[in-house]
Amino acid sequence: MLSMIGLISGLALLIFLTVKGVNLMVAAPFCAFLVALTSGLAIFPQLAAEGEASFVASYMDGFANFVFSWFLMFLIGAIFGKLMGDSGAADSVANWIVRRIGLKNAPLAIVLACAVLTYGGVSLFVVAFAVYPMALSLFKKAQLPRRFIPAALGFGSVTFTMTSAGSPEIQNWIPIPFLGTTPYAAWEVSLIVAVCMIIFGYWWLRKMILHAVAKGETFESRASDPATGERKLPNAFVSFLPLLTVLGISFAFHHSLEQSALIVALLGGCLVTLIFNRSYLKNVSESISEGTIGALIAVGNTSAVVGFGGVAKQTDAFSDAVAVMTNLPGDPLIGGAVAILVIAGITGSSSGGQTIALPLLAPHYMEIGVPAEQLHRVAALSSGVLDSLPHGGYTVTTITAICRERYKDAYPIYGALTVVVPFLGLLLAIILFSIGL
Repeated sequence: MLSMIGLISGLALLIFLTVKGVNLMVAAPFCAFLVALTSGLAIFPQLAAEGEASFVASYMDGFANFVFSWFLMFLIGAIFGKLMGDSGAADSVANWIVRRIGLKNAPLAIVLACAVLTYGGVSLFVVAFAVYPMALSLFKKAQLPRRFIPAALGFGSVTFTMTSAGSPEIQNWIPIPFLGTTPYAAWEVSLIVAVCMIIFGYWWLRKMILHAVAKGETFESRASDPATGERKLPNAFVSFLPLLTVLGISFAFHHSLEQSALIVALLGGCLVTLIFNRSYLKNVSESISEGTIGALIAVGNTSAVVGFGGVAKQTDAFSDAVAVMTNLPGDPLIGGAVAILVIAGITGSSSGGQTIALPLLAPHYMEIGVPAEQLHRVAALSSGVLDSLPHGGYTVTTITAICRERYKDAYPIYGALTVVVPFLGLLLAIILFSIGL
């Protein structure tokens, strides 16, 4: 009982401190320490019995594993975004888009850009780095409140594309070895759900932006923004080349190099930017340095939260919660969805929710006759619901490290589009499966 109270309290405190803007490098390990203390985990590895977990080891395993897996992508992605912004390439692309779809559709351009990159195989974290400079430029030209940028980035990245049939993102691939399915599992239902999420989500985003503008909100420039004004910009089609390079290389090498394809793709994007837009960069060394600092902040904040999940997974309360959720009575699709979305919420990771739950769910539900394709799609969709709570890794990175917004300003809109909309999409999928689609 004490372990469960500690887990819930630690998670609630972490969310509260995150929203209040407390440094995550302090807040996350502190909350993890409270969880470990109430669960009877040894503090140091030297004090733990052989084979038992400890607070320090569990936290640092989660922290270090994330850095190991993602640091280079964060680093090169941040530098790529900085080069695109400082060279004016992002402004050039933004101008081209504005001339064709109009300033009033600026948010739609951001959503679509993120969707194309995400569905093309670019990592979710990297998409935010790559598209943010263009988003900043578009929102400035349209004089829209910049606090909506994280929501536009998140909606285009972690909702209708991340969990859809055919998506190369890991959230759509994790179920395959457990269920014997393909990335296109239940594509008919997935297509209907994705279209509904796009239509409803964008309508909601646009409505909230228009409401804010009607109240007098507008774009507020900051000293850290890329220089604008009357400077000469690179050719629009040349400016598209770095983005196309990232998309093309990532798509071409996704299967052979898997996650490492992103390193090659982003390096390619950086090189193409330097080759074609070098004359538009005032200080390449400074741009790279600032991008590096941004990457360190982003990967540090995200790793800090992942470390909390590493401790949470070692507690008795977490094991008990998983056991209860994976054995819920009633429709097995609902039980599976609840288990995965809650675990994803606790760990702050969509992939974590699936990785922990599917080894337990898949054999049981397959044995009782649940169609594998349906379970695959529900697993993918449910993993993308509560992973976007305030402490989620992508959420922290996008709002604080990339967009540098305050949680109280940006998260209500962000949460509406990345938690509520995916939840409605999940419900729609379960309903469609229940009527035989």
